[in-house]
Amino acid sequence: MSADQPPDSSIQTLGFLMHDVARMHRKRFEQRARAAQLELTRALYSVLAHLARHEGCNQTFLAQVLEVEPITLMKQLDRLEELALIERRAAPADRRTRHLYLTPAARPLLDRIHELGAEVREEALAGIDPADRRRLVEILQAMKLNLAGSVDLDMAGTILEVRGTHG
Repeated sequence: MSADQPPDSSIQTLGFLMHDVARMHRKRFEQRARAAQLELTRALYSVLAHLARHEGCNQTFLAQVLEVEPITLMKQLDRLEELALIERRAAPADRRTRHLYLTPAARPLLDRIHELGAEVREEALAGIDPADRRRLVEILQAMKLNLAGSVDLDMAGTILEVRGTHG
């Protein structure tokens, strides 16, 4: 871009737009969850969904995946355990280490959470051609890879160090 050309305003606002869409998506999910009388917070839904992907992991790993402090996760896990949705099991090799598992009661709830998520996703993508939907996902995945390439991530995807020039 030359100095006499105005910057592309759509590129300048891309971060704001992505943030707004994500925020609105979360808000719509919360509205649907309340209407469906699901009594959990979004944070607890997130813990359940991530635990379903990493079942058997320890609390430290899950805190890294969720990008929350371990004490925050501990409180969330306590609540989910009170609701009989998760269980903590001692690791055979080290009884001090606890591994996390969903209980059978969590499965129908997760299924409902996924259904609500699909409904919100469909609402957000209404009127968008299937080919454009696929392309949108491809572009967002490429952006994610581009950004992941500029940071050092641990196995959970947690940022360890940002690389690049400063100045």
